[in-house]
Amino acid sequence: MILFLLFICLFSALLLGFPVAFTLAGISIIFGYFTFGTDIFYLLPLRIYGTMNNQILIAVPLFIYMGVMLEKSGIAQRLLQTMAILLGRFRGGIAISVAIVGAMLAASTGIVGATVVTMGLMSLPTMLNRGYKEEYATGIIAASGTLGQIIPPSIVLILMGNVMNVSIGDLFIAAVIPGVTLVFLYIVYVYVYARFNPDKVPHFSKEEIKEFKEGLSTKTLLNTFILPFLLIIAVLGSIFLGIASPTEAAGIGALCASILTLLEKKLTWKVIKEAAYESAHLSSMVFMILVGATAFGLVFRGLGGDDLLVHFIQEADLSPYSFLLIVMIGIFIAGFFIDFIEIIFIFIPVVTPIFIMYDMNLLWIGILISLNLQTSFLTPPFGFSLFYLKGVAPDTIRTSHIYKGILPYIGIQLFLIAVVVFFPSIVTWLPNFLND
Repeated sequence: MILFLLFICLFSALLLGFPVAFTLAGISIIFGYFTFGTDIFYLLPLRIYGTMNNQILIAVPLFIYMGVMLEKSGIAQRLLQTMAILLGRFRGGIAISVAIVGAMLAASTGIVGATVVTMGLMSLPTMLNRGYKEEYATGIIAASGTLGQIIPPSIVLILMGNVMNVSIGDLFIAAVIPGVTLVFLYIVYVYVYARFNPDKVPHFSKEEIKEFKEGLSTKTLLNTFILPFLLIIAVLGSIFLGIASPTEAAGIGALCASILTLLEKKLTWKVIKEAAYESAHLSSMVFMILVGATAFGLVFRGLGGDDLLVHFIQEADLSPYSFLLIVMIGIFIAGFFIDFIEIIFIFIPVVTPIFIMYDMNLLWIGILISLNLQTSFLTPPFGFSLFYLKGVAPDTIRTSHIYKGILPYIGIQLFLIAVVVFFPSIVTWLPNFLND
């Protein structure tokens, strides 16, 4: 009954709009005090210190800084514009370029908000001016902007690995094939839709493409693609080849992003201050939630919540796949209302011991949950990507346009999750191959 009351108070406060970090910590400390007395004030600092001493989490602010600095360099804008013209002869070429550039930005930054805002500002007005249907344009921008949730270096995968005690490097490697597959499915949908709805998806004229190519030098074209690829290779290549740990690779990425901004002649004192402020703000939000989740986990386990859950699962005689289905549905529904960070820190520590009891592959489980968590940024009514896009969209774009446009991509993600469930080798093959 105490555990049930704990969850009721927690979710009631969250739904009322109280800050997640302070709600988690405050309610947990109150319940901990009435359960354990003053001992809670001795136990909690020890747990928080253990979290602060975790060197893996240093990667979070470094990757955030890398993404913010790259966004300010202007490379993303030039990449999107160039790709749109190169694919302009295809119907839906701008939408295809949005998916490809979204994947490249995801592999370079891992920050969803920055990617959605950047592509929304750059590509949405162009697509609308060329007669693209509102739902079609907003859907691909919001979906491509969230690829940073699954394509490494993903903040989700870093936090997931830390909570589940799984190698973050292995998670990065395991996410490559599902991430690339998701991009491919996006492009297929965009192309097929354009083929069957030509009146809603116009393309560039031959004269426009010719005019652009005449003003495009080979040097500019190479710089547009080479610089982002160098950053991706520096970060992911160092991890996959075993040269650097994810934390060390994050440091490499932060340095390389600063160098790229310098090469673009945009590394001013103002840009450095803005990047530092945004990085500190986002990192503080993540770590304050982590501290609150640490307090919640301490009280939950102290009340015997994990033992009670294991006992319930055993008494219900659920099969491993039945339990997995319940967890995935629960996370999918939770994504309607709360952010992925809260889901990771609240739900994952609770269910991980059950997956261990069932002797299930935690690497596979981690990628499945990460794919599912991506829907928390896309699913109406509270998908954060939808809010980011609405914030920078022209006044002609209604919220209903964005909601309708994103539905096919939610379906694509659910389809990919089902494929990964039935074919785990999609996740496990590449890590096993590289580790062998």
